[in-house]
Amino acid sequence: MERTAALPRPELLQVADAVARDKGIDRDEVLEAMEQAIQKAGRSKYGHEHDIRAHIDRKNGEIQLSRFMEVVETVENEATQLTVAQARRKKADVAVGEFIVDSLPPIDFGRIAAQTAKQVIVQKVRDAERQRQYAEFKDRTGEIVNGLVKRVEFGNVVVDLGRAEALLRRDELIPRETFRTGDRVRAYIYDVRQEPRGPQIFLSRTHPQFMAKLFAQEVPEIYDGIIEIKSVARDPGSRAKIAVISRDSGIDPVGACVGMRGSRVQAVVAELQGEKIDIIQWSADPATFIVNGLAPAEVAKVVLDEEANRIEVVVPDDQLSLAIGRRGQNVRLASQLTGWDIDILTEAEESERRTEEFKSRSRMFIEALDVDDVIAHLLVTEGFSSVEEVTFVPLEDLTDIEGFDEAIAGELQQRGRVFLEEQDARNETRRKDLGVTDEVAAIAGLTTSMLVTLGEKGVKTLDDLADLAGDELIEMLGKDKLSLDDANAAIMAARAHWFDGEGGQA
Repeated sequence: MERTAALPRPELLQVADAVARDKGIDRDEVLEAMEQAIQKAGRSKYGHEHDIRAHIDRKNGEIQLSRFMEVVETVENEATQLTVAQARRKKADVAVGEFIVDSLPPIDFGRIAAQTAKQVIVQKVRDAERQRQYAEFKDRTGEIVNGLVKRVEFGNVVVDLGRAEALLRRDELIPRETFRTGDRVRAYIYDVRQEPRGPQIFLSRTHPQFMAKLFAQEVPEIYDGIIEIKSVARDPGSRAKIAVISRDSGIDPVGACVGMRGSRVQAVVAELQGEKIDIIQWSADPATFIVNGLAPAEVAKVVLDEEANRIEVVVPDDQLSLAIGRRGQNVRLASQLTGWDIDILTEAEESERRTEEFKSRSRMFIEALDVDDVIAHLLVTEGFSSVEEVTFVPLEDLTDIEGFDEAIAGELQQRGRVFLEEQDARNETRRKDLGVTDEVAAIAGLTTSMLVTLGEKGVKTLDDLADLAGDELIEMLGKDKLSLDDANAAIMAARAHWFDGEGGQA
């Protein structure tokens, strides 16, 4: 084909500069989009089977349209390939793998070709703009941004952030709040991710960290790092709790967050549509922190179970409804804030339960050790809760009990051993009757009573046990019977036979 000189087109460069400036994207990306559009129009004119490429000179806007033909040993596609012999008619020193480039005359864009070119440019510019948005916002997760409501679609709010659009979904809005087009909105960026239709910026007004960031804006001590927000729990639009600690002993963290006459906390409350906020002093001691977290309710006593991450809180009878809160809100927020499961009892309920426990443990000792109620009561009062404890504690722990001498203590331990041996024998017989295998019985950490419980619940073979998770095993046996570590160790021991001989098969 004859070479046709391309004419300078400086207006192309002006358009590219204007689009790049307007959309905030790179000029080269706009010019590449234009090249692809011209290339697409060229293929429409000369045939899609040809390898047509366009290039816009970056200095004078000159458009060069060319057809590329690859030099190959064997031609598979006559439209894009030619042999060395064919190529050497055009260029003497050509080699396999090189391209013969034929210049094509400039295209006179028809209406359809121009429309196609415009669509390609618009799409490419849009893609480039999305990439720019993603690059700009991907590291801004966790920030608070201000924007204008652009439109509302089925309750979801599209927010114009100036150089990007963000989505504030209906479930991320505070209950009962509404926005109209043109309203100003402040929200928290909780996620920025690439989606098929481009990067999406997701906003939230219900996220706990939204409230934390609002306090950081209102309280200079938080911004400066003197006061630290340790945790936040929210029931959006209704109530929230925030735990704070001061790194400077001379500054009261709660007072600093409340502000003069409540000015600082009221500014946050106003932004959160009247959400009531309890500001709580954080403590490294879980019991103190949980007592603070249940404010305004008063607490009489707490009992921690660190292994289960559970705490039992005893409150005066008249404080129960305050501690629980409307629809359980206060205790639920305190639990979220502290990370502990909280059980609330009144003093009357706790007294009744302790009395019932005292009676049931006393009955157990009377029946198991064949003693009178005075001795049984003494054992319970001293904190013994099982026959195993009485049987296997050092002898002096029993002789220290008032009225117990070595003879009584020794007799109690002997009776305990006899009872446990008889119980083990009964359990062993029951275990076999239930069909629990000897392999399961051989696993360390499982007592005969546990094996009976497992058999009654259908866990009889190594595979049955191996299929369980640690928390499932604990639930079957009872939370006070086995720790999570011991449960996992038993399950791993049951799985060991799955891996036997793997080395030989590899």
